[in-house]
Amino acid sequence: MEDLRLSPLRQGSYKTSLSGKSTPRGSPTFRRVHSGRTPHRDGKGGGGAVQWFRSNRLLYWLLLITLWTYLGFYVQSRWAHDDDNKVEFLRFGGKLREDVLHVEKNKRLDSVANESFHSVVDSTNIVHIGVNKRMHVTLAKKEDGTSRRSLSSKRRTRKAGRGSRTKIRSMQKVKNVVEAKDLDEQDPELPKTNATYGKLFGPFGSLEDRILEWSPQKRSGTCDRKSDFKRLVWSRRFVLLFHELSMTGAPISMMELASELLSCGATVYAVVLSRRGGLLQELTRRRIKVVEDKGELSFKTAMKADLVIAGSAVCASWIDQYMDHFPAGGSQIAWWVMENRREYFDRAKPVLNRVKLLIFLSEVQSKQWLTWCEEEQIKLRSQPVIVPLSVNDELAFVAGVSSSLNTPTLTKEMMKEKRQKLRESVRAEFGLTDKDMLVMSLSSINPGKGQLLLLESTALALVREQEQEKVAKSSQSKIKNLNGIRKQKMSLSVRHHLRGTPRKMKIASPALDNPSVLSATGKRKLLSSGNVTQKQDLKLLLGSVGSKSNKVAYVKEMLSFLSNNGNLSNSVLWTLATTRVASLYSAADVYVTNSQGVGETFGRVTIEAMAYGLPVLGTDAGGTKEIVEHNVTGLLHPVGGPGNKVLAQNLLFLLRNPSTRLQLGIQGREKVEKMYMKQHMYKRFVDVLVKCMRPQIVDNCMGQSESGK
Repeated sequence: MEDLRLSPLRQGSYKTSLSGKSTPRGSPTFRRVHSGRTPHRDGKGGGGAVQWFRSNRLLYWLLLITLWTYLGFYVQSRWAHDDDNKVEFLRFGGKLREDVLHVEKNKRLDSVANESFHSVVDSTNIVHIGVNKRMHVTLAKKEDGTSRRSLSSKRRTRKAGRGSRTKIRSMQKVKNVVEAKDLDEQDPELPKTNATYGKLFGPFGSLEDRILEWSPQKRSGTCDRKSDFKRLVWSRRFVLLFHELSMTGAPISMMELASELLSCGATVYAVVLSRRGGLLQELTRRRIKVVEDKGELSFKTAMKADLVIAGSAVCASWIDQYMDHFPAGGSQIAWWVMENRREYFDRAKPVLNRVKLLIFLSEVQSKQWLTWCEEEQIKLRSQPVIVPLSVNDELAFVAGVSSSLNTPTLTKEMMKEKRQKLRESVRAEFGLTDKDMLVMSLSSINPGKGQLLLLESTALALVREQEQEKVAKSSQSKIKNLNGIRKQKMSLSVRHHLRGTPRKMKIASPALDNPSVLSATGKRKLLSSGNVTQKQDLKLLLGSVGSKSNKVAYVKEMLSFLSNNGNLSNSVLWTLATTRVASLYSAADVYVTNSQGVGETFGRVTIEAMAYGLPVLGTDAGGTKEIVEHNVTGLLHPVGGPGNKVLAQNLLFLLRNPSTRLQLGIQGREKVEKMYMKQHMYKRFVDVLVKCMRPQIVDNCMGQSESGK
């Protein structure tokens, strides 16, 4: 080790360094090590320490500001995303501030509006309604890595910068959405309230989504890609003509046809002649393009199409104007007529012979229209085609029938269990027990559907039921008296010790000993559990309240009839107009189709009810008698007043015989699976496409089909 050379001024003054070596006090090393300890001995060292301290204070304050900012963002994020704790943040003096109440009110309105739509927000954001009816947004597989917190903070910043005018406009929009909801509009003379209809329930769309765990994507069917229908419509352009957007048979059938065409790769445009009704939101959800019937816009759109399908006899005026504008347009029109009354024929007859093809729903309808054509000497361009309606995939899926919506995780057996839960939930809201029989009739309320006659039949059935209850009670009292007399005689015989030849005692029948079983003469059955007797009640569910197709005068007549029969009002329930009817079919036990006149053209609701295993009580007329086999899938009764007594008897018969209800429902379900599923309907639609579309298109598609086979 080299020797250290000492300064002559500081020789002998040593201090031990940190390393264990002796370092002179005046050396640079000594000053560096001890500069922080003795700042007063060196002016330069003291100034550097102050500067260092100030710089550290600046860093300290920057750290505090950063932590405070982070805490503010954290509290704001928790407040925005946690609904349960939001009130705790804003509570003051045990009460909520007025601005908090205003925010909560707006939020409830937003949740109601979003609950009514259940729609796709965009390509990545899907709205799901939870059990507590809050709106949760799920971000689906975003690859950009953007956090939910940053997105929500940006949205809050944008909303905070908006003025009061924007808030007022948004409130007005929310109110309009809530009023529109999933309902048809109705005349203001009949408000949609319980004060008007007594017991008003539904719709149950949110309940279905919660129990079935559905989202808008899961409620969209898929095309059968191996079918001839798919090969014919792929990459083709179709225009579907809606006469209105009410929640009735024809518009709903056209909407589902448009959905099927879209899923099979076609381009579809919907021309709407009248926007009344509540299907516009559903068309938007299904991404069906709606073309307004203004000027020549709809005509130009139809001219570019491969096929135009008109969905009602009411479309006659548009067809006439279109062919005047484009004379060759009749060769590309297929007219799907869904009415079977003379006034509709008179409206359509001027252009019946100019369209390419007529499509009917049933044999009865086809024969009736051909008879009218012969009377008017109208010669059609081709023989009509019969295409019955079908049960859509959504309803079949909930019913437990095999459909395109079934997956390995959602089998038919699993859907049956979910449907049972749905049934129990809806019936609980109705206030029904397991033994009550719910009879349902869903359609627009007008004289042609026969709802007033159904009320009269129900009233007659209830009167007969009350009479038979009195008879049953009197017979039970007689049975008790007879049993008491027998017991007294037996006690006397034992008391006096009768001897000799024993008397022959009659064997008491179970009907006499058990008050829960009566004779087989068709009397009332009472189900008893111990001393508690539970009777089966008859309940009637009518729809659809709020439909624009309802006749106001007829509805008022029905309400007047109910007010004059107070006991009947306790047995009648009402439901709102909606396209979400799976919950209603699940809750019902019997379905009634009481169409009058020439009867129902086909009855889409009839096959839907049969798919859910419901026996059908229908009029012996129109297309209903083609669907319902008497004593096989249901019971038929005559139209008009004479049918009231028969319908009342049929209601009582099914009320007393639950096993018969079950058997008729099973037969009806089997018939639907064999004849009225989606694949059956679109297989018949192939004939329509072959006859109406251009020959070269059909030849190419069918050639591909044969080569594929």
